[in-house]
Amino acid sequence: MRLHRLEITAFGPFGTTQTVDFDTLSTAGLFLLHGPTGAGKTSVLDAVCFALYGSVPGARQGPGTTLRSDHAPADTLTEVLLDLTVGGRRLEIRRSPAQPRPKKRGGGFTTEKAQSTLREYDPATRAWTGLSKSHQEIGEEITQLLGMSRDQFCQVVLLPQGDFARFLRADAEARGKLLGRLFDTRRFAAVEERLAELRRAAAHRVEEGDARLLALAHRMAQAAAGLPAARTPVEG
Repeated sequence: MRLHRLEITAFGPFGTTQTVDFDTLSTAGLFLLHGPTGAGKTSVLDAVCFALYGSVPGARQGPGTTLRSDHAPADTLTEVLLDLTVGGRRLEIRRSPAQPRPKKRGGGFTTEKAQSTLREYDPATRAWTGLSKSHQEIGEEITQLLGMSRDQFCQVVLLPQGDFARFLRADAEARGKLLGRLFDTRRFAAVEERLAELRRAAAHRVEEGDARLLALAHRMAQAAAGLPAARTPVEG
């Protein structure tokens, strides 16, 4: 996954629209997101997570919390736009949470429903094509392309959120499943399973051979002792 551009409007501490040009930041390779406490570092990462999955990590979107900035004008709606390339596809995700807005007629406020849109860029036509406006469809598409659920993304990618420690403390089975999806180890699992099948088949043939040898040894011992041979069916 490669991020190109992030636009944050009335989100977290950002009362107006702020744009992060990741392409420019990435020209020198790695870049550092830093600033004093309360500058909005976590909110930038939250905005990326919100664009991808429609929610932010952990308790920051629990009961009684809101994604909307307290500094935003009443008529400015909270919205996040993320331009990224994932799975070889250039996508644009736009999301806005459910939020109050001034009524168009009369006084007071009304609730604006949460909205999501997904578009894809076609290099041949140099145009964006709308793919979906369904929260569920977009969520399923992004989860499939990234190969991670929101919780897995927060544990492994959003390291500053502290969830990586929880990943490290997870049991071996949970870590194995997640790392297997991250690094697409299916082909290695298939080879492992095939080798296990060959091992089981070889072990079964050895057991059958041992049984035949034991039966032959028993008959030979009976013949040497002058006893009538037992009628033991022996293959070969």
